[in-house]
Amino acid sequence: MPVKIPNNLPAIELLKKENIFVMNDLRANAQDIRPMRVIILNLMPVKITTETDFIRLLSNNPLQVEVEFIRLDSHQSKNTSEQHLEMFYKGFGEIRDNYYDGMIITGAPVELFKFEEVTYWDEITTIFDWARTHVTSTLYICWASQAALYHFYGVEKVPLDQKMFGVFKHTASEKGHPLFRGFDDEFFIPHSRHTTVLKEDLENKNEVSILSESEDAGVAIASSRGGRELYFTGHSEYAPTALHDEYVRDVSRGLPIEVPKNYYTDDDPEKGPTVRWASYANLLFNNWLNYFVYQETPFDLKDVKNLGDIKVNN
Repeated sequence: MPVKIPNNLPAIELLKKENIFVMNDLRANAQDIRPMRVIILNLMPVKITTETDFIRLLSNNPLQVEVEFIRLDSHQSKNTSEQHLEMFYKGFGEIRDNYYDGMIITGAPVELFKFEEVTYWDEITTIFDWARTHVTSTLYICWASQAALYHFYGVEKVPLDQKMFGVFKHTASEKGHPLFRGFDDEFFIPHSRHTTVLKEDLENKNEVSILSESEDAGVAIASSRGGRELYFTGHSEYAPTALHDEYVRDVSRGLPIEVPKNYYTDDDPEKGPTVRWASYANLLFNNWLNYFVYQETPFDLKDVKNLGDIKVNN
């Protein structure tokens, strides 16, 4: 089934070129199907790229998924036109009375700030709390995962001596966990971050479970409330050229940056990337939608506020 997205969203044409089936509002409304409602809080500066990355993954499943985008009321984006935001995004105040099957909160380029120093900290923690009573399952990505773990459980982020940058090998802590159905014993996830959360800090929190880690990249995926909240420290959603674009950007700015690890063929930027994470990314998001959204969400979305923790069946 296709993913339902707003009419004229730039991602439509980009994804059609990749032979990915997307459907606009007009056609989707003609189908008598109750779609999964997924809302994305996009905190990334380049909105269109992030929109395309997530729609690409949400579209590759047998469910019809209706995607909405929201932005913060307390923060003005400097890298995306106001016209684009007005056309395709709603403010949090406009949707706070709504209920959703799933939510994705993206990373943000603020990880070197203390959490409370982030200008929109009060609003985003309000959204974190709101999601617990208005969303069946929420994915927190990169900085958002660190922010949510800090907000809910007091887990501190730790600065890295060197940027975690590249594509790293991971394993599942519980191979039978539904999130990893269909995975090989080893799988790959891109990472791009200056901070991390330590395994021992998460292990001290009884409410948090570590689901996947890497010898090189550390904890990659954790969960709480049985999967009603999932924390991804990496970027499974990244398109093939995402790390290359970041590398070229930082080099052009004269920033200290090394070639992303395990990314370019023969570690040579001239030879381009070897993509080894895309199939796992599709499985990861499909499993999330199936086991933690579709199979758990109530028929009447207003009943989300009464849901308890998910009882995971391995």
